[in-house]
Amino acid sequence: MRVPQLRLASGMNIRPGIVLSALFCACFGLISAANAQTFGSSYTSTAPKDCRVKSAGNGVDDSTIRVCPGKAGLVVVISEDDLREAVSVGRSRAAADKEPAAQSWFGPFNSTTNTLEWRALDGKPFAIIQRWHIADNADQDKDGRPIAKPMLAVTRLAPGPVCHVAYIDVKANPNANELARKAADESARNFKCGKEEVKVIGASGRTSARFGLRSTTLGQSHFIAAAAPASATTTAVAPIAILPCWVAVSSLAL
Repeated sequence: MRVPQLRLASGMNIRPGIVLSALFCACFGLISAANAQTFGSSYTSTAPKDCRVKSAGNGVDDSTIRVCPGKAGLVVVISEDDLREAVSVGRSRAAADKEPAAQSWFGPFNSTTNTLEWRALDGKPFAIIQRWHIADNADQDKDGRPIAKPMLAVTRLAPGPVCHVAYIDVKANPNANELARKAADESARNFKCGKEEVKVIGASGRTSARFGLRSTTLGQSHFIAAAAPASATTTAVAPIAILPCWVAVSSLAL
């Protein structure tokens, strides 16, 4: 049976399949754009002046607890004891204290910087990134004091437990911030605390080697392309792949 054709004023004949495929492409593109997800970063301070600071109440003079305002009604709790810190997040200090992250300590003396990066999806935070400085007892300055080495830690947030997901050796990776954001975006939400091992992302350097941690290479869809530059705060990601219209035309108009 002969397929009817549409005739334009100019005399051009168009088969109905081409019209339908063109409409399909237009509608599908609108749907994909509507479903696009936006990853972004925002920042809060954990400096003592911006937090409530109190004694840990354990009899150690230099032990303190900082409760700092975070994003989306969350608070950041930083517990310091014997020159070591633990960082957790929750709706309240009591809730944060119950999370696995509250019990995550590094053996050597350590501290965190006062800026906390929050990774969010469509405005809802799902991970934090924080820079730690960890004392390297095998590498000392001229006065015999351990030299602190920087490391980024990615921590997943609720729903589900709050725990460390990934570590990035800053000195070994010039693009450490990008790797940390990529690790958060790709792994944090589905990470199983207590069941999966914390991964070392990127190149392994002295800091990660001191902890006996091995670098983990994820699939090709992860960490191959660099994430947004450090100056960027948002990255739009469309979860639905859009076929070129000529593919749909050639398949529907035959």
